Amino acid sequence: MAPRRQGVTIKHVAADAGVSLQTVSRVINNEPNVRPEMARRVQESIDRLGYVPLIAAQRMGGSRSRLILALNDRDRTISGWQNREGTDWVDQMLLGGMLTCSPHGYRLILELVDTHSDHIERELSAAIGALQPDGVILTPPHSQDPLILNLLARRGISIARIGSRVPGPGFSLTMGDDAAAQMVTEHLVGLGHRRIGFIEGAPDYELSGWRIAGWRAAMAAAGLADDLIQPGDFGYESGHAAATALLDAADPPTAIIASSDQMAMATLTLAKERGLGVPDDLSIVSFDDTPIVRFAQPPLTAVTQPIAEVAARAVERIIAEQRDTLPAAEPVSVAAALNLRASTAPPPVRV
Repeated sequence: MAPRRQGVTIKHVAADAGVSLQTVSRVINNEPNVRPEMARRVQESIDRLGYVPLIAAQRMGGSRSRLILALNDRDRTISGWQNREGTDWVDQMLLGGMLTCSPHGYRLILELVDTHSDHIERELSAAIGALQPDGVILTPPHSQDPLILNLLARRGISIARIGSRVPGPGFSLTMGDDAAAQMVTEHLVGLGHRRIGFIEGAPDYELSGWRIAGWRAAMAAAGLADDLIQPGDFGYESGHAAATALLDAADPPTAIIASSDQMAMATLTLAKERGLGVPDDLSIVSFDDTPIVRFAQPPLTAVTQPIAEVAARAVERIIAEQRDTLPAAEPVSVAAALNLRASTAPPPVRV
């Protein structure tokens, strides 16, 4: 492609191709109802002039901005970056979202928002006003926040709510957390475990309750007690405290399911500190399946969440809604997978 000449605008492209500004905009945005010959002529002019479409030009075909805004939890994301622990959730969301946006002429932008801030409405309003997104992807716990949901709904913005089933505006996308927790528990029961502990996720995340429900359902189906449960907040310190309480029980577990990789790593560290072999003395299973558990010693069995696929589906739904081709907004559920590794085995024989 020829280098872009300074000052080349959409008007130059329209004049060179002999078409209207609106036609150029429709071609840039991959909109339907453009004759192939017309699209070819416009694209040849774009290539010849070295024109690079700008957001302002992309909006000429209508009121759409061609921007989708993804919101993620500020504190947890920044903490992961600062501690150099990685932010696999963000990485996978951008992977699925960006790759799906691109063929449709859309762009995905990430913003970090603190749900617990007193200034949340002002922060979000400023971002919305500056970017004017066509749609917003909300991740937990934002996806269940009524203040955020109502603010976006009042502005007529399409809303994709990941990890929430609460009634409200927009459409819901989940990753089968309850079914995943049940699947993990059934795997451990199948190995012969009867005392299976569970470390909860943060209580302000709706999906934390779904995972507990899945664990309890599997335990009940196997006729086992579900008394080995401890609170957590997805963080390492809370995982260490919860695992300590579980292993200090009068009849401790032979397996522990942690609701995040950080809490699972804390459990693994504690087991080693106490001289417990994993999996010979204690089996450990995690949720998330980020690199830290795949490269742990031993590598941890973990639930892999289909974040990229869910983000891609969210983008597809938002774009379809913008084009008035969205079917009934039924909830979308993408099943998680269980990756078996060296951290699970039959329980030790107790004499």
